[in-house]
Amino acid sequence: MTKTYDALIIGGGHNGLTCAFYLARAGLSVRVLEARSVVGGAAVTEEFAPGFRNSTASYTVSLLQPKVIADMRLADYGYRVIERPISNFLPQEDGRYLKLGGGLLKTQEEFRKFSAADAEALPAYYDALDRIADILRSLALKAPPNAGEGLRTLIAAAAQGRPLASLPLEAKRDLLDMFAKSARGMLDQWFESEAVKAAFGFDAVVGNYASPDTPGSAYVLLHHVFGEVNGKKGAWGHAVGGMGAITQAMAKACAKLGVDISLESPVAQVLVDGKKAVGVKLASGEEIAGTIVAANVGPKLLYDRLMAPADLPDDFRRRMRGFKAGSGTFRMNVALSELPRFSCLPEAGEHHQSGIIIAPTLDYMDEAFLDAKRYGWSKRPIVEMLIPSTVDDSLAPPGQHVASLFCQQFAPELPDGRSWDDEREAAADCIIDTVEAHAPGFKASVIARQIHSPRDLERKFGLVGGDIMHGNMGLDQLWAARPMLGHGSYRGPVKGLYMCGAGTHPGGGVTGAPGHNAAAAILADRSLLGRLLGG
Repeated sequence: MTKTYDALIIGGGHNGLTCAFYLARAGLSVRVLEARSVVGGAAVTEEFAPGFRNSTASYTVSLLQPKVIADMRLADYGYRVIERPISNFLPQEDGRYLKLGGGLLKTQEEFRKFSAADAEALPAYYDALDRIADILRSLALKAPPNAGEGLRTLIAAAAQGRPLASLPLEAKRDLLDMFAKSARGMLDQWFESEAVKAAFGFDAVVGNYASPDTPGSAYVLLHHVFGEVNGKKGAWGHAVGGMGAITQAMAKACAKLGVDISLESPVAQVLVDGKKAVGVKLASGEEIAGTIVAANVGPKLLYDRLMAPADLPDDFRRRMRGFKAGSGTFRMNVALSELPRFSCLPEAGEHHQSGIIIAPTLDYMDEAFLDAKRYGWSKRPIVEMLIPSTVDDSLAPPGQHVASLFCQQFAPELPDGRSWDDEREAAADCIIDTVEAHAPGFKASVIARQIHSPRDLERKFGLVGGDIMHGNMGLDQLWAARPMLGHGSYRGPVKGLYMCGAGTHPGGGVTGAPGHNAAAAILADRSLLGRLLGG
């Protein structure tokens, strides 16, 4: 083996870099091992056609933790986010449209076009959501109470249970609805307009291979609203320079602390000796020693492919086989000769700087999922389009644009033995046609396109099943049970092995929280108290 490090980080995505930063700041020697030729994992900016650059996989900012931004001093390294003027724009099939965001009064005015009752219900809905989102924000940077850790479990459970217990009864009911009900079931209690319900229900299927009628889908809706941009809760924004600007800033913060970042260094196996992780073996055959190994890859990739079965407890291996991964996501970037002109709102405006959602009703979203279950991909997919070049002219040549197309529902594995390598182009054509139906001329404006099917997302970024969340976010895979009950505190089933990716609490999105929390767990275990508690 080569030099022994205090900590080895598998995967140079944003959580891996965050974990590396906090460990290095505490004085540990740290090496990050990234399989690709660029750091950043799924948060990268790439040129996909001459003169056209865009965020390749992750594509928008809200959930990145303010503490992480401040601690890593990301603004000193170029981090800058421009808030969307409105959150989302939803063209409707009857020729109308709905805008969401831009302030309560503005959104209420939009809602009145569809339902006066829904406009009146909106403030109470926001209040209910905010109360629960505030709880999630308070828990995001804390390790969940972990079953089987004795005193540590009791201390964490008491501390984190207090704000939940103090909620008024109405809020506790709302909390139960969010975790147990479908998005439709929850939204039906609040609103009557199908357009309004779609505006909120879209968040329930982002990265979620499910219908808005699936029990538990209401939580995924909530997961996407507990972030903030520039101090504004629930806001979303564009990272100047694309999402890669975030991870490049993180890499600079790490480098300043002496972190070694190795590119084109895919890990083939976690090395275990005497039931303790002692290092990693690269695909090249090189072995690197590390007192601690922290994995910023999904649980399925880590435990199914990077560890010898004999190194894992039998019950753990069996349960990990049941860990659900696969988000039904198809990701495209397109280079455009001009802005799309929507039939319902053809002129350029604030809607081009928002999330453009082609999913006019919950029934549309449900049918998209059922299509994917039957045929492999939806004939009328759910599409979210962002056009970041409207606020960041560094991404495209003058007068031209780039657009991100985040699309659901596309089965992680196609039925009948079909291959995504054979059908990716046809699926991409279907997505373009879906946008064309709402913005005539869009197809003719496409100069180039970059396609990432679920299989491409797995091959390129290590996202098993194309799962952008590193694992489904159902009730059985959340909080103390993410990725598995008994291992929800970032500690793996082998001593010295930790998890710092989105497959741990609080889950998917560009948050930095798992990396922050895993580093805290590692440092706690290295302390005298941690050793006394069994760390």
